[in-house]
Amino acid sequence: MTKTAFIGLGVMGYPMAGHKAAKGHDVTVFNRTTAKAEQWVGEHGGGFAATPREAVEGVDVVCACVGNDDDLRSVTYGDNGILTGMKEGAIFVDHTTASANVAREIGEKAASMGLRFVDAPVSGGQAGAENGVLTVMCGGDEATFEAAKPVMDCYAQAVTHLGPVGSGQLCKMVNQICIAGLVQGLAEGVNFGTKAGLDMKKVIGVISKGAAQSWQMENRAHTMIDDEFDFGFAVDWMRKDLGICFEEARNNGARLPVTALVDQFYAGIQAKRGNRWDTSSLLRNLTRD
Repeated sequence: MTKTAFIGLGVMGYPMAGHKAAKGHDVTVFNRTTAKAEQWVGEHGGGFAATPREAVEGVDVVCACVGNDDDLRSVTYGDNGILTGMKEGAIFVDHTTASANVAREIGEKAASMGLRFVDAPVSGGQAGAENGVLTVMCGGDEATFEAAKPVMDCYAQAVTHLGPVGSGQLCKMVNQICIAGLVQGLAEGVNFGTKAGLDMKKVIGVISKGAAQSWQMENRAHTMIDDEFDFGFAVDWMRKDLGICFEEARNNGARLPVTALVDQFYAGIQAKRGNRWDTSSLLRNLTRD
C-alpha cells in the first residue's frame, strides 16, 4: 500500500482515484468543488483536504488531472500548492493533457526542491478511466517512472516510458493529431455510405475487419450512425488539445495541414453549440446546416 494523493476529480480523475483506492492504496483527494471530494470519500473511503498542499503532505506519490496549463499551475505553485506540501523525494505524476513547456517547467522546479516529476497524459477517455484501462504516456527519468508505475497500473492497461520530462506530452500531441484525421475520415465515410443507401451498421461490421479498422471505428461508428453525441471526449477539450499541438508545431517546424483543417471543422461544431458533444460529432457538419 502506498500513501497517495489525487488532485482533480473531474470525469477522468474521479474514477482514476477510485481505482487507486480499490487497489488498497491510502488516498487523499482534493477538488476545487468540495462537495465532489466529499462524494468521492463517501464512495471510496480515504480522506479529502481543503488545499492541494494539505492533500499531499506526507504522501509518496501525488497524481493530478486538471484542465489545462493554467489550472495545473494553480494547483502546483504557491503557498497552498502541490510542490510546497510534498515531502522530499516524493513523486508528482501529472495526468493533465498540457503543453510540453509547462511539464518541463514543473519538472525543473520540482528537481530544485528535491522532488521527482513525471508528465503522464492519458488516452482512453472517460470509459477508459472508469474501466481502469487507460494508456499512459510518460516523460521523466527512468528510475522515477519505475517507482511511480505501480500506482499508475491501478487505472491503466499500458504505461510506457518515452524519454525525459515533456516526452509524455509530446506523445499525447501525436495521439491527438492522429485522432483528428481519423474521426473526420470516419464521419465522411459514414455520411457517404448513408447517402448511397447502404446499411451502415453492416458496412462497419465488414470494413472494421480490414485495413480501415481503428479505435474510433470500433467505439464510435455505431453511435455516429445513430446520431448520438452526448457523451465521451468533448469538442472543447479536443480544440484545447489541438491548440497545444499547433503551438508545439510552430516551435519545431512540423506541418499540420489536415489537423488545422479538422480543427476548423470542430469550430463549426462549436458554432452549432456542440461544445460538449463527443468529438465524433464531426458528422453533424455533413448532415445538418
